[in-house]
Amino acid sequence: MNHNTPLPQASARPLRHLSEAQRRVLTTAQLRSHGVSPAELTERCRSGGPWQQLLPGVYLLHPGAPTSEERLHAVLLYAAREVTAPGVPAQPEPGQPHRPVYREAMITGLAALTLHGFTSAPPLLSLDRIDVLVPRLRRLRSTGCAHVLRAASLPAPEEATGVPVAPVPRALADAVSQMTDAGAVRRLLSEAVRGGHCEPAAVVWELNNAKLLSRPHVVDAVDSLLAEGRAIAEDRLHTMVREFGLPDPVWNVDLRLPGGPHLGGLDAYWPEQAVALELDTRAPRQDEDALWSEYARKREHLERLGITVVHITPRKLRDGMEQQAAVVRTALMASGDRDPAAYVVVLPR
Repeated sequence: MNHNTPLPQASARPLRHLSEAQRRVLTTAQLRSHGVSPAELTERCRSGGPWQQLLPGVYLLHPGAPTSEERLHAVLLYAAREVTAPGVPAQPEPGQPHRPVYREAMITGLAALTLHGFTSAPPLLSLDRIDVLVPRLRRLRSTGCAHVLRAASLPAPEEATGVPVAPVPRALADAVSQMTDAGAVRRLLSEAVRGGHCEPAAVVWELNNAKLLSRPHVVDAVDSLLAEGRAIAEDRLHTMVREFGLPDPVWNVDLRLPGGPHLGGLDAYWPEQAVALELDTRAPRQDEDALWSEYARKREHLERLGITVVHITPRKLRDGMEQQAAVVRTALMASGDRDPAAYVVVLPR
């Protein structure tokens, strides 16, 4: 027997819907459904045989080291509650293999970040273990190359290279929870934002939910992440004003009442129209309620003075710049229909 040792001809189910890697990595139940008896499985997995056991109940149908893709599917086969391929037609479309659905399991951590395209994450073959996320109540232990992580509720998986992976914020939290290198943590978080994978707030929410914000090296990385995220959002804001032909505002200013109290800082302000714009870059930490109350108080105070306040989140600015420009333009055009705003002093921030 050699690397291409086929399954018995009496296979009960065809393998056409599987990718090449998935045809080489199968479970005990799948092999049984293809006509492989326990005795034959034992014979083929003997020392020097053509097959090998990768994980409990998961077999590689060739000798030698598994590929990265084979390891990923092996981990998912081991961790998934059930592997199905719903709606698989008798003749799949050429070039469009139907992939199995791995229920209640997804790749997370560094392996998921690599699959998401992170250059600062290590190659899959260099990882001794592959993190896999499953529901908290599953009775499943880590073994071999499968490192089991648990969640009270699973996020909706995304697909990368044909396998289910955790969304970037969750994968980051799972990776960071096992890292002590401050530089490596900072590089991963920075790439998440700089590469456009997600917004800082989503990352901080996951880190806070995982109770990682008490670790000094994580807090330092988060501070750098938030500063970089704000700088990127401010650059997009300048681009929006320029590319969509909005009037030039005054940038990064503080407002005060003449001889009175400080009203708050703004990212952009149009004095003639009394329209203020603020980037909502709040990061969800333990003090979120207090921070939101401060935002709300400032907005209410400004609006009582006749100043229209437009809040824009970095995500909306990234994903819907044209729509956000329309919101600002509408506020500017509506200024003529309002009573004049109170006089305020505009100072550089």
